[in-house]
Amino acid sequence: MDREKLVVIIGPTAVGKTKLSIDLAHRMNGEIISGDSMQIYKGMNVGTAKIRKDEMENIPHHLIDIKNPNEDFSVAEFQETVRPLINNITSRNKMPMIVGGTGLYIQSVLYDYQFTESPSNPVFREKMYKLLEEKGEKVLHEQLVLIDPVSAKNIHPNNSRRVIRALEVYECTKKPMSEYINDQEKHLLYDVALIGLSMDRDVLYDRINHRVDIMVEQGVLTEAKELFDKGLRDSQAAKAIGYKEFFDYLDGSCTLDEVILQLKQNSRRYAKRQLTWFRNKMEVKWFDMTPPIHHEQKVDEIFSYIAGKLEL
Repeated sequence: MDREKLVVIIGPTAVGKTKLSIDLAHRMNGEIISGDSMQIYKGMNVGTAKIRKDEMENIPHHLIDIKNPNEDFSVAEFQETVRPLINNITSRNKMPMIVGGTGLYIQSVLYDYQFTESPSNPVFREKMYKLLEEKGEKVLHEQLVLIDPVSAKNIHPNNSRRVIRALEVYECTKKPMSEYINDQEKHLLYDVALIGLSMDRDVLYDRINHRVDIMVEQGVLTEAKELFDKGLRDSQAAKAIGYKEFFDYLDGSCTLDEVILQLKQNSRRYAKRQLTWFRNKMEVKWFDMTPPIHHEQKVDEIFSYIAGKLEL
């Protein structure tokens, strides 16, 4: 049986994935599935650089604004949601396109990982959440570094939910979660063209800094304050870069200028982690987006690669 065709566009924040994906979708009769773990949340628009309705150019977008900020969302749920969606888009003779920067989410769809078989221990999990409340995120992450340095490197210390999950897997199996996942055979489920966008580091960092300035002008502080006022400071949604930095300002612990500098630094570090993850975990065809480039020529180049790879 022929595998379904799928286009995936990945890359660090601010590299230009959104505009490129729209232009390619026009050429391929495509529909875009967000591969971003935070754009699923309603009301979190500026801080996640969520595409606006007027920017979509009538291209259907999926997995945007599907959760409230007080709800959790897991990689397993992403996998369970996206695979039927790919099938649905394909059945309508459209081209499914996953676009985003959350590597593990995208990888979970492309390969036959079985999350339902992952072990669990609710008693241990509750114990870890109590430790989190008493000792803080740093203590939990330090535990993970000791037993599973690979996962610890890929999971931000502030992402306590994923840190606890990795600790739980080790508690149940005495095997690091990174090893548990890698032990599963990786078979691609789709006929996929996996496109990566890269950029000169200094140029990318300048773009990230500029993007943060624009976010501040567009009201990301207001979005962060809404989460803060609703008591959602410790929710999964509020752990997103672009929101959590503002909470110290909102409770009077630092100045707004200090927050903006911290946000720029965190965003640059996140972009670096994204690139490292993609290069180590996935077989990607990379395209350099460093200015000056002729955008239409770059679209032609990438479309030509996709057409050849998928035999369009």
